Amino acid sequence: MQELDAATNETAQKALKQLQMMDLLNGKSGIGGFNQKDLGEHKFWTTQPVPQWGDAAPIGDGYIEPPKPRDQVRQDPYPLPKDFEWSFIDVGDPKQSKEVYDLLSANYVEDDDAAFRFNYSSDFLQWALRPPGYHKEWHIGVRVSSNKKLVAFISGVPMTLRVLKNTFMATEINYLCVHKKLRSKRLAPVLIKEITRQVHLKGIFQAIYTAGILIPTPISICRYFHRALNIPKLIDTKFTHVPRSMTLARMIRINKLPSTTTSTSGLREMEERDVQQVTRLFSKYMERFSMSPIFGTQEIRHQFLSGKGRGNIGDGGAGRREGQVTWAYVVEDPQSKRITDFFSFYSLPSTVINNTKHPLLEAAYLYYYASETAFTPGAEEDETLHKRLTSLLGDALVVAKEANFDVFNALTLMDNVELLRDLKFVEGDGYLNFYLYNWRTSPLSGMVAVGDVPSGKGIGVVML
Repeated sequence: MQELDAATNETAQKALKQLQMMDLLNGKSGIGGFNQKDLGEHKFWTTQPVPQWGDAAPIGDGYIEPPKPRDQVRQDPYPLPKDFEWSFIDVGDPKQSKEVYDLLSANYVEDDDAAFRFNYSSDFLQWALRPPGYHKEWHIGVRVSSNKKLVAFISGVPMTLRVLKNTFMATEINYLCVHKKLRSKRLAPVLIKEITRQVHLKGIFQAIYTAGILIPTPISICRYFHRALNIPKLIDTKFTHVPRSMTLARMIRINKLPSTTTSTSGLREMEERDVQQVTRLFSKYMERFSMSPIFGTQEIRHQFLSGKGRGNIGDGGAGRREGQVTWAYVVEDPQSKRITDFFSFYSLPSTVINNTKHPLLEAAYLYYYASETAFTPGAEEDETLHKRLTSLLGDALVVAKEANFDVFNALTLMDNVELLRDLKFVEGDGYLNFYLYNWRTSPLSGMVAVGDVPSGKGIGVVML
């Protein structure tokens, strides 16, 4: 999927394009730095309320198109090509959830070499698509009229989003997928328009979404980094390779975790009794970033506890419960019983295409974390926070290794940038572009700094 030591010319050229794009977003270069082939035609997006290529930097933040009264929103579904019909998907129903799983597992995001494809489990989809206040009408499928086969899907979930000083209701759009044999039918734009209509009917007019491709116009670009946990398997699956200047044995030795047990005193799994404290810690910590979600106690409970799986640790394999999607840990002060820190990660494996020995690559993705060390005066300047987070997330790697994950992935967002190298993450060749729908704002720092905002500190939203 991503070469762990991505040093090929192709990777370098791709990185250069992304850096050129950041220069464009920051106003350091004109649109002339790209040609039409680079940016793509994107005829559909020129009709949408999103910033367009070459737009001047916004004078202030705000919507592009004003909200509409419900009776002015289109009431009828958009027409589909002949022989297809709309279908709301109930991901809580095992049969329908499996239909979405089957569609995504065969047709969703692949890497550039078509070697890996995300493998979203039914448990993952139920966790990701049913947060508090979710709407069944925002889980939209397209079926073949004759046999009812699900051939396309798109989803949205509600969230409260803060962008700089503005807070508003938005929808997180995800899992846009069209069957490979139907890509010529132009179903994707119709899916986007239909979910936009459904969201508007609920009185919401902004959205956040991500993509690995460039479309008009990202507010930020983040880069993937990877921490190897199972070197032999990563080599066998061609996720990475042994550099010419290194042996396999040395590569394994360098990436060996310094400890097989966690080192943070007071670290334990998050429990229901921690929800209130974690909510307060999370809310205060996330104020440090330019864009972040607003989570109340219900959202915190869902995001970090509802994906814990069933039964006891070990029932789903080493370090895992059956159906476990999320891992969340807190640090409790033994005297005051105060929660001082927490971290979380989630499981998103990838199918290794045409590999019978290793059909699945077990990948952990860094999710949200927080430490009250951040609130200590001078904690960033004297690197106290850096040391605390490095220790904390080092323990996350230990937990992931115990649960038999092969690789631990993270993006250049939040405080990650300053931690990744120390934790022996290395650059991948994947990028994730962040977009806002019907909201105009200045570029936010991701893999590079923007203005006086350090790299990473612009983005506090982790998209699933």
